[in-house]
Amino acid sequence: MQIMLHSSVFWYRTSKEISDLEGELLSVRNLLSTQSALIHGLSEGVQIDSLSTGLEGSAEQDISTVEDQEPSEIWKWYTDFPDMLDVLLAERRVDEALDALDEAEQIAADAKQKGTLSMADILALKRAISENRQKLADQLAEAACQSSTCGVELRAAASALKRLGDGPRAHSLLLSAHNQRLQLNMQTIQPSSTSYGGAYTASLAQQVFRVIAQALSDSAEVFGDEPAYMSELVTWATKQAMSFSLLVKRHALASCAAGGGLRAAAECVKIALGYSELLVARGLSLSAVLMKQFRPSVDQALDSNLRRIEESTAALAAADDWVLTYPPTGIRPFARSSAGSLALQPKLSSSAHRFNSMVQDFFEDVGPLVSLQLGGSAMDGLLKIFDSYVNLLISALPGSVDDEVNLEGLGNKIVRMAETEEEQLALLANASLLAEELLPRAAMKLYSMNPVRGPDRQNRVAEQREWKRKLHRTVDKLRDSFCRQHALDLIFTDDGDSHLSADMYINMDNTVEDPEWVPSLIFQELYGKLNKMASIAADIFVGRERFATLLMMRLTETVMLWLSEDQSFWEEIEEGPRALGPLGLQQFYLDMQFVILFGQGRFLSRHVHQVILNIIDRAMAAFSATGMDPDRVLPSDDWFIDVAQETISRISGKPRVANGEREVNSPTASVSAQSVSSARSHSSS
Repeated sequence: MQIMLHSSVFWYRTSKEISDLEGELLSVRNLLSTQSALIHGLSEGVQIDSLSTGLEGSAEQDISTVEDQEPSEIWKWYTDFPDMLDVLLAERRVDEALDALDEAEQIAADAKQKGTLSMADILALKRAISENRQKLADQLAEAACQSSTCGVELRAAASALKRLGDGPRAHSLLLSAHNQRLQLNMQTIQPSSTSYGGAYTASLAQQVFRVIAQALSDSAEVFGDEPAYMSELVTWATKQAMSFSLLVKRHALASCAAGGGLRAAAECVKIALGYSELLVARGLSLSAVLMKQFRPSVDQALDSNLRRIEESTAALAAADDWVLTYPPTGIRPFARSSAGSLALQPKLSSSAHRFNSMVQDFFEDVGPLVSLQLGGSAMDGLLKIFDSYVNLLISALPGSVDDEVNLEGLGNKIVRMAETEEEQLALLANASLLAEELLPRAAMKLYSMNPVRGPDRQNRVAEQREWKRKLHRTVDKLRDSFCRQHALDLIFTDDGDSHLSADMYINMDNTVEDPEWVPSLIFQELYGKLNKMASIAADIFVGRERFATLLMMRLTETVMLWLSEDQSFWEEIEEGPRALGPLGLQQFYLDMQFVILFGQGRFLSRHVHQVILNIIDRAMAAFSATGMDPDRVLPSDDWFIDVAQETISRISGKPRVANGEREVNSPTASVSAQSVSSARSHSSS
């Protein structure tokens, strides 16, 4: 039936075309006859009627010839083309249909050039080609949108659409098909309040990034690396990553962050970024897109953990008795270190032990964040809560005032005062051990789990060094507050009067009794305090003797700087109505010699030694301004050294030390008694 229909259509079209052709030929014949008769009549003078008769006979012969000819090949193809294309489209023979359309385009171009078809036929042919191209494109688009279309068929459809000249539509359909499949697959992944957030994140990430990877592969295979298509692909992939991150944030990270589940939050982020890294080899990095969404939740979890450490430590500090003990976990005083040697376990007070324990757990939880470049905020947060803990320790010092302590983060916690010097030194032991050993050691362990090389390694080392410096500066606040409080206790009475005033030296020359030549009480008390604290510190700062030494030096420095910078003291000495007399100068010189002698090698830094020499210079200059020569009124240096050594021996309970002896291992071992006793010559020079 189809063959008969095809044949009928063919002969009908052929008959119609022949009739039209006959009419056109008749018109041409008449025109040619008329023109020929005119031309011959003008040139040869013959009669038009005879020429007309000849042309008419010739034209009739031509018409007879055309009627007898079979239809040409182009006419056969032209009439068969629409039906053939219908069959190819119906049978989804896409490649053959594309070839047929390309052939039709070429035939139309050739027919126009050679004139084998009329202009009307050429336009009709082009219209048929365009309509069938659109029909094929619609079929391909419909097939691409079907969920049952496999990957090979999808790429073939996209490639065919591109060949049809509709590349942008083909690429959009390709991405739309992948998106449709992704949405179908994601419907099977449902978050559960009882399930582990990492499992949900992993399942979701597997689907999302697998589809993105497949889309990358399909796009590259069909469209190559054309910029327009790559731009659309990156935009689409970014949108998918954004949707994925929002789902993870809503169903996994939100609950972790709210509950302070830092480890769970870090694990979810690590899983997500791990899957996204699989795309980097294909030239697409989406980690920045993910982290932009994840960072707020991670920061919230970090803040929640740090706040919990801060609050727990503050609560324990309120009940801390400031007694140093070994860790309360049953660990023996000595434990084997990672290197196999025996290491002394730290002795801390109860709040410091708890602080250290929570920080160690925090570092374990924050471990995955270091490789994700989120470790910086964790380390900064830890600095903040350590600073808060040190502020608690400062507030435990007797006499500390509110303006010396940053109470932010302490809430309403009131810590127990550290009344004794043992307890006060325990505060410093807590802070120094945490800052110098425990926290840096934990940080090193953390970073060793995520090694880096090259410039990144150098940057990390610099960051760690700066972090340790900040820890030390925080401890310095406590040390300075400790020294300031003890210096104030030495210098001032409970009523606010000063033990270190100009009157105590000026008034000596107004007494009738011979003075008892011993160092002034304030400097004897300073040495007694230093001697006692050094003994206590020797038991507390085992293995960290340098810290204890620097602490004692800092206390001496605080007192001597106070004297050096006390304007009222020097105004009375230098400009007061009563001048400094010989006895007053002798007492002042003895006090300074006493500090130099008991401080050398233990309690005196080079800087403070120079400060004392400058103080002596200033006093002797004030005395010289009265017109008297200090060298004529002062005894020999040996006399001052003997008196100072006698006092040192009496207070310390140790035999006198010969001139020039000092502790060989002292950080100021080069400062000798002889060099100190040359202050007078130093002044005169």
